[in-house]
Amino acid sequence: MLANYATIFIMEKSLNYCDNLPTELDRDYHDHEWGVPLYDDRKQFEFLMLEVMQCGLSWGLVLKRRSVFRSAFEEFDFEKIAGYGEVDIERIFAFPGMIRSRRKVVAVIENAKVFIQIRQRFGSFSKYLWDFVGGKTICYHGHEKGVVVVTNNLAKRIAADLRERGMKFIGPTTIYSHLQACGIINDHNRDCQAYQHIVKNYPVQFLPPDGDVV
Repeated sequence: MLANYATIFIMEKSLNYCDNLPTELDRDYHDHEWGVPLYDDRKQFEFLMLEVMQCGLSWGLVLKRRSVFRSAFEEFDFEKIAGYGEVDIERIFAFPGMIRSRRKVVAVIENAKVFIQIRQRFGSFSKYLWDFVGGKTICYHGHEKGVVVVTNNLAKRIAADLRERGMKFIGPTTIYSHLQACGIINDHNRDCQAYQHIVKNYPVQFLPPDGDVV
């Protein structure tokens, strides 16, 4: 997600929040999903494929079209998606509001196949991903002050590994956004209530920046 919700913070009703939340969709996504450690593979696939669909577009547009994507891709059921063919691609394009990029739709299908292969080898995609960080959310020093990072070395390593396994539309920036979204990297501001919730309720580790690109 290129629109980083942790740019500056504001005070509201005696609680602090990340700013840059222009719509109700943004606020709801921030408050209930973005950055919360995620271990469910169906949601992992949905979040990652939303990042794929977002490439070159605004995150706001993706949130607005999220219900369209869910309907078109059968709630991001990767087992079903892996079996899609030409008829399914045409069906997907028939959905009103669908982003008409054949390359992205084909990428989602091919990525579902790789996703399943990773699950078969590692037990789950979540385990595969969390093993890169030892199962603990990373709080990078300085990020909690609102530094907007595009990618880092961790994201580059994971992106390279996924591309080697055959995933498409997966680059370091896309993966960094996914790591933020699924709670592997906590990039909320320190005074944001979400930051505090994660630090208090999940295993975390505090590390120096890892080759940040800003």
